[in-house]
Amino acid sequence: MSLDTLPRATRSNHRRVRPPGRRWASRFDVKGMPYALVSPYFLLFAAFGLFPLAFTLYYSLYDYDLAGTTEWIGLGNYTALLGDDAFWRAVINTVGMFLLATVPQMLLALFLANALNKRFRFRLAIRMSVLLPLVTSVVAVAVVFTQLFARDWGLINWILGSFGVDPFNWRAERIPSWIAIATMVDWRWTGYNAIIFLAGMQTIPRDLYEAAAIDGASRRRQFWQITLPMLRPTMIFVVLNSTIGGLTLFSEPTTFYGGNVDGGSQGQFQTVAMFIVKEGFREFDYGYAAAAAWLLFLLILIGAAINFLFVRRIGGTK
Repeated sequence: MSLDTLPRATRSNHRRVRPPGRRWASRFDVKGMPYALVSPYFLLFAAFGLFPLAFTLYYSLYDYDLAGTTEWIGLGNYTALLGDDAFWRAVINTVGMFLLATVPQMLLALFLANALNKRFRFRLAIRMSVLLPLVTSVVAVAVVFTQLFARDWGLINWILGSFGVDPFNWRAERIPSWIAIATMVDWRWTGYNAIIFLAGMQTIPRDLYEAAAIDGASRRRQFWQITLPMLRPTMIFVVLNSTIGGLTLFSEPTTFYGGNVDGGSQGQFQTVAMFIVKEGFREFDYGYAAAAAWLLFLLILIGAAINFLFVRRIGGTK
């Protein structure tokens, strides 16, 4: 009997019947395919994210040296770190340079994005130009800033000397070295954060500004009453990203001292990341370095939580 001779209802039911293999494939397309498409990210994260974390935690509980000898010491590395003056000096240096770099960077990026959000000629070219410092080699940036902050013939000391200020030894003194490195960080990353702020500003409906202008609100008041509250999600992302980058600062202070991870003759600008590299790959005390890495991870979580709670209050959220 052919399909055409069957009643209409029977033909309809007959067409709806799918082979078991097709039904399984259709069910996989709906339920399994989304997980299959995102699985590469989780596999890579497990291989290069979770495994190193677990491996580092494991060896932080051992006295592990270059010869491969291991001895279980439990929390001994953590106890030694908490009593290590060099580690706490690195923590203070990291937090100090983070504050000196991040706070001005956020303010400059925010006001730069607000300026770039207006209509003017060659708008696209100027917006793209603010990313030029980011694509510049860190080594090249370090060479330039080392010359600028040289003690005897640097441009910065020459400018300060014209106002009667005594020259600073930027690499030998603690606070001046923080300022020099923070300036280097701000020069590289302010434009990047400004572009992210600009993208967030362009998602704000223009109707809000037009209604505020009709009500007589000035541009300054529109910025404080509309732009900042509406930009809160973008600010949370930028602040958290800057917190992670600032507390893991490594390239700028290392190149500022000629590639040495000591952070100066007395460790005056050695960061925690530099301390970890020094202990792990120069002193070959891998367990001690692993414990320091986990304490740095805890420091990042604390800093990110504080900044998140602070930024959430912008616009009245509590």
